[in-house]
Amino acid sequence: MQRFLYPWHRQVLSCSWSRLCLLKRYLFTMKLQSPEFQSLFTEGLKNLTELFAKENHELRIAGGAVRDLLNGVKPQDVDFATTATPTQMKEMFQSAGVRMINNKGEKHGTITARHDHETLEAIAENAKGLAGISGERIWVELKKILTGDHVNHLIHLIYDLDVAPHIGLPANANLEEFNKVSKNVEGFSPKPMTLLASLFKVQDDVTKLDLRLKISKEEKNLGLFIVKNRKDLIKATDSSEPLKPYQDFVIDSREPDATARVCELLKYQGEHGLLKEMQQWSVPPFPVSGHDIRKVGISSGKEIGALLQQLREQWKKSGYQMEKDELLSHIKKT
Repeated sequence: MQRFLYPWHRQVLSCSWSRLCLLKRYLFTMKLQSPEFQSLFTEGLKNLTELFAKENHELRIAGGAVRDLLNGVKPQDVDFATTATPTQMKEMFQSAGVRMINNKGEKHGTITARHDHETLEAIAENAKGLAGISGERIWVELKKILTGDHVNHLIHLIYDLDVAPHIGLPANANLEEFNKVSKNVEGFSPKPMTLLASLFKVQDDVTKLDLRLKISKEEKNLGLFIVKNRKDLIKATDSSEPLKPYQDFVIDSREPDATARVCELLKYQGEHGLLKEMQQWSVPPFPVSGHDIRKVGISSGKEIGALLQQLREQWKKSGYQMEKDELLSHIKKT
């Protein structure tokens, strides 16, 4: 474990400077090459030092670790002093996928970081053991990852460590699509399945996930919907009404959660402007019923059904503006 000390802490030590000057004649420099010192340079620590060097920040061992090393004792943890600010360190660690422990310590000028190389190796070696964990439990934890701040890094880790096949995810996932969609949905609070669907190439991948994780019917239907419609249900580029295809889909589906699904699809596609419009749009009721058609003298159920569909198409083309009388007069003309 490593902690990093922000330079302003050094001001606290300034009051002791005069006393240190008195002891200056007794100070000396020594070069440590002890086994305890060499043992500090684990793969994780090397990665951290390289990270700071890459960003042109100085890094020095400080605090109790120095005392322990001088006494021939291996430190249990290591404190560092650095020229990097807490904000700069957080950005570096997040970009490099280094996990931060108690990152609220920045208000004290410290950040504690751990690069769990040994833990990652253990996960890879024991991934098969996930077969003994219930799907429901795995799904609870996976949803936390999908709604967390480090979802992109963690999903890639799941694949790098070969965990994916053991938790119902496809081995040949579309990670490029996932990278794109994870950026699209950032800041828009997508449902877990919205982002997860980007890993699936075909609807059967959603079915296999359900068999392993026992996801809810709503979650499964959302996944199936996104995989099926993400390429075909897109904004209209040849009209002044780009939202129209999505509105028509909601009108045709006649399902109570159709608008919510379309909103998730818009998040997936990165259509943030259309998403706002869709969220503000109220589904208009179709003004004509089968009873209205019977009143004009048509009694055949099959014919009534066909006419209702024709009138619905006319109504959609009008931008949902045609009223009952106008639509019924269209029947009389035909």
